[in-house]
Formats: sequence, C-alpha cells, structure tokens
Amino acid sequence: SGQVNNPCTVEEEMSVPLKDLIERHCGGVIGGWDNLLAIIPGGSSVPLMPKNVCDTVLMDFDALVAAQSGLGTAAVIVMNKQTDIVKCIARLSLFYKHESCGQCTPCREGCNWLNKMMWRFVDGKAKPSEIDMMWELSKQIEGHTICALGDAAAWPVQGLIRHFRPELERRMAEFHKQVLAEQGAKQISQ
Repeated sequence: SGQVNNPCTVEEEMSVPLKDLIERHCGGVIGGWDNLLAIIPGGSSVPLMPKNVCDTVLMDFDALVAAQSGLGTAAVIVMNKQTDIVKCIARLSLFYKHESCGQCTPCREGCNWLNKMMWRFVDGKAKPSEIDMMWELSKQIEGHTICALGDAAAWPVQGLIRHFRPELERRMAEFHKQVLAEQGAKQISQ
C-alpha cells in the first residue's frame, strides 16, 4: 500500500528482495524508485526503513531484523518523497493511543504521551531535547506490557528517530525561525 502505482495484495515466497516485490507486483514507487523515502515492511507495528536499506533488503525475518525492522504482518507501506513522514508516524501513534486498552500503565500513559509529542513534532513546536525524551519514552513502553501493542506503538517512533532525526530537527528549526520572524514583525509594528 502507499505511494505505489498499483496497490495490491500478493502472496510471495520468503526472501524476495523488497525492491523486486514492489517493482514486480506494485508497478513501482510513484515517481520511480529514486523518489522512495521509506518503507514500513511489516504493517504499522514495525520500524520504517529508509531507501538506502530498502535497496537491498530481503523480505524475511532475519534480514529485516538485521535492518532494525521486522516482517510483522508483511503489509508493506511505501512512502515516497512527497510524504510527510513525521505526520504519518504521528497518525500511527494516534491509532495506537486509541487502541490501547489501558490495562498496562506503560502502554496507557506511554501511548498518550507519544501521541502528544509526535503531534508537537508535526507542527515543529517540540524542543530538541524532546527527541531523546521521546526515544526514552518509547523504550519504557517497549517490552513492558502484557501484550505486543506497546511494542507496536513504540517501534514506528523509534524508526523515525533512528532514520529521520534530521527531519525532526529541521522542522523545529523552521518553526523557531518563523516564531522569531513573527516576534520581530510585532516589535516593528508597535
């Protein structure tokens, strides 16, 4: 699914190259393979992988774990360079916040806080220290719940921080620059 020319459902053999799977069955990435930003290889509950990893990775358990992701449900989600990747992961955090049953404190509280923080990053309103805070929060959720929903909520955020930290930092810098410009304009008009 995602930004491919022919979204479809297929059953393939294990260890098929991810790039081959997308090119052969989905007609490639919209805008071509060079327009690829990232792929979530195993449904919403696994960490995303940037293009440079997707170029050669195989769709099997061992290869995806070695790439710091996972096969999960094998529901591939493709994101091209026109995708707001921060907003996509924020949307996933909202989903997991909603899905938490509330039984386990790390999941109940952690999913809520991950969601709040992710939307601050979407707008660029977060502070640089919040990147590491969000990473630590995700690590407090991961492995500390009765079911796997906590892990599923933490891993997409971890993948975003691991591979797209510069994008988070860019948004904050852009927002800060905008706030300073607005403050300067207010002072001039007064």
